[in-house]
Amino acid sequence: MVAEGTTAAASSGARDREPRTVTALLTCAMAFSMLQLFLIGALGPRLVDGLGISPTMLGLTTTVGFGTAAVLSPGGGRMVDRIGPRRALVLLFLLSAAALALIGAAPGAGLLLGAVALGGIPQALANPATNKAILATVEPARRGAVTGLKQSGVQLGALVAGLPLAALAGGLGWRGAVWTAAAVALLGGVWALRALPTDPPAASVPPARTSYVPRGMVAWLAGFSLFLGAGIASVNTYLALYGTERLGMGATVAGALVAVLGVAGILGRICWSKAARPGRAEWLPALLAVGAVGAAGLLAGGLVAVPLVWVGAVAVGVFAVSGNAVSMVLVMQRAAPGRAGADSALVAAGFFAGFAVGPPLFGVLAQGTGYGAGWSLVAVEFAAAGVVALLWGVRDRRTRTRTRARAGKGQEA
Repeated sequence: MVAEGTTAAASSGARDREPRTVTALLTCAMAFSMLQLFLIGALGPRLVDGLGISPTMLGLTTTVGFGTAAVLSPGGGRMVDRIGPRRALVLLFLLSAAALALIGAAPGAGLLLGAVALGGIPQALANPATNKAILATVEPARRGAVTGLKQSGVQLGALVAGLPLAALAGGLGWRGAVWTAAAVALLGGVWALRALPTDPPAASVPPARTSYVPRGMVAWLAGFSLFLGAGIASVNTYLALYGTERLGMGATVAGALVAVLGVAGILGRICWSKAARPGRAEWLPALLAVGAVGAAGLLAGGLVAVPLVWVGAVAVGVFAVSGNAVSMVLVMQRAAPGRAGADSALVAAGFFAGFAVGPPLFGVLAQGTGYGAGWSLVAVEFAAAGVVALLWGVRDRRTRTRTRARAGKGQEA
């Protein structure tokens, strides 16, 4: 199967167009696509007090945001294939800025949920748009490394939300911190307009005849991402609140937990994406899921020994968070011509669906029986992701073995 972007249609000048600048831009795009939800998690204690919302309502914000992204992702991927990555990324930054500005203005739960729903649109655009941009501007040999770097942008968003913006909230208030982020997102839109090569006219790009139903490898990766996303979203949403409510941390220290997870996720995504070469990448999702199960156990262990929660946050970043980056590398390695945006979006839809359902379930357990039960649920979700990944790896290996055997017989004939 020939990967999209390997043809000679794109000029070498376009592929070499300031690669460091493009990588930095795509990393920032991934960060802003989910920054609003990381901010809600990091500022959770302040939002609960300032807006008078319950922990369950805090989890519902994640459900609304990622539910919107899950529903819109398949159509978003087809739209990116049609209009091109430059236009899609400019739109991503502008919508992120609008969502952040509305969150900062929210007087209560109603507008907060509406703003988070709006923020689901840039989430739906992020993976297909950035993957298409890589295929258009980056040489094939460097795509794995660049993919890892740009996927680490999601965790860069967690780092920014957990440290500088959380600290800024201590001085300007949480609304001032969110509005500052909105202004920076607008600058990101200008940057995308200037840094990326011009897209072909939208009318000249034929719409891909793709299904909204994932099939083959894409279906397996979407299932893996569903369970992985459910666990990660619960950690992102409740880790800071867990620190303040059960571990005796102040709001700033609890926000630093999210930042630690973000740093570990950045390093993990970069390193595992570089390691995801064909023949090895197929087994990495199952391996990372096993590590994620242990990470959930460490978070629960914080109830007994508080330092374990810091180790657990690092482990979630290194293992669980990195799984999504490896999934995207696999999609780019195997995408048929013209399908990179659509396939990326379908896998991302599974991930976002997991983000939508995970936090409410965790919130119900945490309020009803305690955080220990919540972290147990996260461990089960990561274990389910590992089972799906392992089954696909075995199936894929058998399929490739049969294909090679048939090819050998054909050559003999």
